[in-house]
Amino acid sequence: MIPITAFRGREVAVVGLARSGLAAARALEAGGAKVAAWDDSAARRNSVGLAPIDPMTADWQRLAAVVLSPGIPLTHPAPHPVVQRAAAAHVEVIGDIELLLREALGAALVGVTGTNGKSTTTALIGHVLAAAGRRVQVGGNIGAPVLDLDPLDAGGIYVVELSSFQIDLTPSLACDVAILLNITPDHLDRHGDMAGYVAVKRRIFDRVKGTAVIGVDDDWGRKIAAELDAAGRSRVVPISVERPLDRGISILDGKVAIDGRPVAAIDLKQAPALIGRHNHQNAAAAIAAALALGLDEAAIAHGLATFPGLAHRLERIATVNGVDYINDSKATNADAAAKALAAFDRIFWIAGGKPKAGGIEPLADLFPHVAHAFLIGEAAAEFTATLQGRVEHEVSGSLDRAVAAARVAAEQAARAGAKPVVLLSPACASYDQFADFEARGEAFRALVHRIAGRAA
Repeated sequence: MIPITAFRGREVAVVGLARSGLAAARALEAGGAKVAAWDDSAARRNSVGLAPIDPMTADWQRLAAVVLSPGIPLTHPAPHPVVQRAAAAHVEVIGDIELLLREALGAALVGVTGTNGKSTTTALIGHVLAAAGRRVQVGGNIGAPVLDLDPLDAGGIYVVELSSFQIDLTPSLACDVAILLNITPDHLDRHGDMAGYVAVKRRIFDRVKGTAVIGVDDDWGRKIAAELDAAGRSRVVPISVERPLDRGISILDGKVAIDGRPVAAIDLKQAPALIGRHNHQNAAAAIAAALALGLDEAAIAHGLATFPGLAHRLERIATVNGVDYINDSKATNADAAAKALAAFDRIFWIAGGKPKAGGIEPLADLFPHVAHAFLIGEAAAEFTATLQGRVEHEVSGSLDRAVAAARVAAEQAARAGAKPVVLLSPACASYDQFADFEARGEAFRALVHRIAGRAA
């Protein structure tokens, strides 16, 4: 835990008592603050052992700050009543990342944001640094809340995944290395429109102290990189997996180039957890961050090669009877699923769930990679209409039936000499049938292990 002393002796309200909120409350208490807590769930607020605050009747003048869970609306579709009352009383509303920054521990901060790839890139950077002997802690929107991490002083490095919601709650965000991987439409309900979403993502660079790493394979990233170059306030390192760059990091067909110079020492063919072009973008960002923090190419190559990957992100569960089973449950939108579909050639695709705007029509160019689709959840009817006449498909309804049917079809393809993949990459949220994408991925894992056990 990192005790937060910036509010010692003052009263702070913590609103939203899930993981990050509870960690913030404990860290503030440890630092000497008086903590009042609220959660819209009565069961949760009654179970945490913190002094309750009713935002509708509280004396807001006595509060020094409100620490808001990133899951609670700050601006759109409408501010939460707590946010409205805080604004009326001129009480600042911040998040747990802001508390970390105000503690001024002296460690470097690497911030990672983007629509897709944040978690893998954050974990990868942490792994590369740790493998090189650096003192590093990894958290934020991935794994542990930042205030549950160990305190690090000068020489230490925090690698933090930052969602747009967290950036919105961190007014003094200042990274030593700030990374923006990509921008595609997402969370527009929480930011009003695409312009609002982009503006929040761009704020990761507003106070960057060292290096700005920017994916330039989308229009938004290219525009932001050009603006930062023109401003000249930070060192800008573009990254691309689509074209060679004279300046920055490019990875084409797995071959790494730094400022246009081929780097044979870093071979992504030796990094089995970094399959696919999207993971090459993650690797390019990690290389840029590691170089900015003083690692040499040999240390970076070792870190990339030994990275184990993350659960639910192109995670190879098993190979049974010539069929690879890949868990990509984290692909909750079409853009994320596109990365998986591009990585394999003979796919028995399990897709569906709670649909997002745009559906899977943006994946049409990748449909030739799909041998057969097995559709589940609320999106099944919509996806059926999209795939009709273009991809063989069937409505399985549930994940267990989809896995069973995909297994039969894929094993038949394997016997015919193909190299098939049963791929769970839903392009949908999970909330129609599962608590979250992790639960969906774990259910897939259990089903595959059952198949493997029977085969054995």
